[in-house]
Parts: sequence; C-alpha cells; structure tokens
Amino acid sequence: MAATESYPGELKYHKEHDWARIEGDEAVLGITWFAQDSLGELVHYEPPNQGDTISKDSPYGEVESVKAVSDVIAPLSGEVVEVNQKVVDEPETVNADPYGDGWLVRIRLTDPTEADALLGVEAYKQVVAES
Repeated sequence: MAATESYPGELKYHKEHDWARIEGDEAVLGITWFAQDSLGELVHYEPPNQGDTISKDSPYGEVESVKAVSDVIAPLSGEVVEVNQKVVDEPETVNADPYGDGWLVRIRLTDPTEADALLGVEAYKQVVAES
C-alpha cells in the first residue's frame, strides 16, 4: 500500500528528492514521497556499510524498483552510524512509509552547516511541481 503524498515541514530536502531529519549532530536520511512514487514499488535497497563516509550531493546507495535502478543522493555529509535493516529486508517499506519506517540511514554529520543549503518544504514542493 503506497503512502499518501506528503512532505513533512520539519524535514530538510535535497533537489534530488532526498530528505534529512536533523537530530543534533546526527541526521536520518531517506527518499521523498515523490521519489518513491516516481520509482514505483521498491524491490531492492543497496545501502552503504556502517562506518562508511558519505558526501553531500554524491550517491551513497541504490534503490531498485520494478521500473528502474536509481542512485540515492546524500543531502548531507557524514559517517554512517546505522543502516535501516528493515528496508534492506523489506524495501517496499519505503513505499508505505517514506518518512517513518522507510528511512534509509542515520549519519553523524561532518559539517552541520551543510543543512543551511537544503530546501524547506515550500521550496521543495516547487521542485516537485517543476519535475
């Protein structure tokens, strides 16, 4: 069952359809409702390894759907402290709950000021409208 279109206001967004929930010196990352809807039902998630360093604007994993394989782009830089094993085992979790159980990784931020360059919800909705 796919989630209803939504873009929570407390999140920060990347123009490549990824989101970040900043929690102190860590952030939880995932793909937006628009991204999972565009891809269709997810069938595979290839995560980074715990301890890997990911870089803002660079791919850190892949999601595969019945339609396509797509890179997941990091909205922020940091060290991967946790991978969501539920999504590795059940990728369709992202389709059902992209901002809750469908998160992808938790990172320890290397440069918290990078978040200043991310989009707020209204700016991100404009990106979606132009897509």
